[in-house]
Amino acid sequence: MSHPRSATIELPGWVASVVGDVHAEGQSDRMEFAISLAERNVAEGTGGPFGAAIFDLDSGDLIAAGVNVVVAATMAIAHAEIVAIAMAGVATGHFDLANSSRAELVTTTEPCAMCLGAVPWSGVTSLVCGARDEDARAVGFDEGIKPTDWMADLDAAGISVTRDIQRSHAADVLADYARGGGVIYNGRGGMGD
Repeated sequence: MSHPRSATIELPGWVASVVGDVHAEGQSDRMEFAISLAERNVAEGTGGPFGAAIFDLDSGDLIAAGVNVVVAATMAIAHAEIVAIAMAGVATGHFDLANSSRAELVTTTEPCAMCLGAVPWSGVTSLVCGARDEDARAVGFDEGIKPTDWMADLDAAGISVTRDIQRSHAADVLADYARGGGVIYNGRGGMGD
């Protein structure tokens, strides 16, 4: 086997049809958009039950969207939050989102250990979560080892955290995916969650 020279994460083709001129004023509306990404990702068979979006807090405009494409991309790191952060960097032309705006990461489930590590480095100033860690674990996803006070740690870094925005709706997406026989990929399975 030869060593690869590059790796690319691509959003499923359907995402282009839903990210046009998305504008959402409040956290609930922004979460509704992220949940719609997760639901569509499952319905299209293009990935796991996770969606994320990064919005400009000043304008309410979508900067970038992400969905979980771990299986499709054969990349353990292709979680919705990581994909959204990567796409936002490309969209803004900068690795630090604080360079161009006050950005908010909206994610359908609290970040796993890996995604949590990426949040402060991304430059977002706000994190909004739908389902909780325990909701993901309840259907079999391994969220990794996270600091007990992760929210306080982010707050100390200047990143506000809001939880439980449309939690039951976001948790239903996870449960429906598991009930429907979706692949529960996680660290124990060697593919990441």
